[in-house]
Order: sequence, then C-alpha cells, then structure tokens
Amino acid sequence: MNAEQLFAALKKIQEPKGYYFNSDMTMTMPLLESLLTNKERLGYMACPCRLANGTFETDRDIVCPCEYREADVAEFGACFCGLYGSKEWAEGKVEKVVVPERRPVEKILW
Repeated sequence: MNAEQLFAALKKIQEPKGYYFNSDMTMTMPLLESLLTNKERLGYMACPCRLANGTFETDRDIVCPCEYREADVAEFGACFCGLYGSKEWAEGKVEKVVVPERRPVEKILW
C-alpha cells in the first residue's frame, strides 16, 4: 500500500465519522507516508508526530487515529499533527492554530 491508497481507504472510513484530511497535500501525504513507515517498522501506524516507544501496548494511545483526536478536533478543529480536522477546518472556514499536546507527560517520558 502506498500513501495515495491509504488516503483513499481512510477517507472512505473517516469522512462519514466527521473527520476530514488536511487539504494541504504537502502536509497530508508526508504524514500518510510516515504512518506507513511506522507500520512497516513497528507493526502499527503510530502517530508520526510523536515519539513511539515501539511496543503496541505502550503506544496504543497514539495509534492513528489517536485517542486524542476527538477532543483536539472538537476544541481546535484539527488533531495534534494536523492530519485530520473537522469539515469546516478542512475547507478553511476555521482558523488553523497550533494544537497543544494532550498526551500525558508520563507517556512521553517512558
């Protein structure tokens, strides 16, 4: 699978749930490529914007879509890494801001 195929597959799954890809493909495609790299290296698609521990159980919260996505999109219009956003955010109707990290520090500093 390549990034374009992943994009098409995830779009069909995520848009009905209200999550849309970032319309800036210069950002979206490298993120998808990084997800595929993590899947190849780790066996799962860990968020490319966070440092994975390398064990699924420890990284479960950052397997894309991460468990923080829903709250991030509700509050800021997009997830931490900017891969997913609300429809309004993806269409440029919501200001794009930096989304702060929600992952607890104890999970970051394993």
